[in-house]
Amino acid sequence: MNQASRKSESTAAPAVRVDKWLWAARFFKTRSLASTAVKGGKVEIDGHKAKPSANVRAGQQLRITKGEVVFEIDIVDVSDKRGPATQAETLYSETEASRERRAERAAERRAARISMPRPTSRPDKKQRRQLRRFKHGD
Repeated sequence: MNQASRKSESTAAPAVRVDKWLWAARFFKTRSLASTAVKGGKVEIDGHKAKPSANVRAGQQLRITKGEVVFEIDIVDVSDKRGPATQAETLYSETEASRERRAERAAERRAARISMPRPTSRPDKKQRRQLRRFKHGD
């Protein structure tokens, strides 16, 4: 590699591993969880499945699936250091469509939780035995 190509690499937009960025942006509590999610296909970069070692840059789009929740975000800045939540929020901007979908899904979950029948009291000993038999097939 000659010196001119080294300079062009160093002046290019900074890039950070996607697992480090997800951890720094506080989407996952640990870098290990972020790496596992990426390996499991829960993270897409610009519409393509990512690897934990893939680099992300400002301007790219991510789709992150955490359970039933799907985030579609645009990367604004990159960082490999985890800071306060206010700083983490400056690293990305969530799309308006993503926010609306998440709000709709949350409302659906709340409505489903309200409409589910709830027991008035704890099961007594006989009911617990019946439940255990039902669950374990005794």
